[in-house]
Amino acid sequence: MPFWPPAAQEKRCPSLTRRQPFPILKPMARLPRFSLIFAPEAIDHMDAIERKYHRPIQGAIDEQLIYMPGKETRNRKPLAQPAPFGATWELRCGPRNRFRVFYEVISAERRVRILAIGTKEGSRLLIGGEEFGL
Repeated sequence: MPFWPPAAQEKRCPSLTRRQPFPILKPMARLPRFSLIFAPEAIDHMDAIERKYHRPIQGAIDEQLIYMPGKETRNRKPLAQPAPFGATWELRCGPRNRFRVFYEVISAERRVRILAIGTKEGSRLLIGGEEFGL
């Protein structure tokens, strides 16, 4: 017999102490993946960036561009033409969004072409050591 008084026993709800089965979760459909294609120039542009930033840039590219590269977010923006290297999209990444990745989305083939990778310093954009206007 429990310690509490009989009036308190009547208020207890037995359904709260009974174990409930877990809800049935339906698996979500996987999003189709886009394949990433790096232009040879983009690989050369990485040489102008300090080596310690290569892995975070590659991680941001993998995380942001594999599933929904054509969706606008805080760090992914469509570009007004003319853009450097004919890019139609820009990805901002790295510490304080210091780096820019310029790319185009080919939806029919489910591909993303990385065209250029650069550094934004103030109002200057440096791609491969050369300054470009925005």
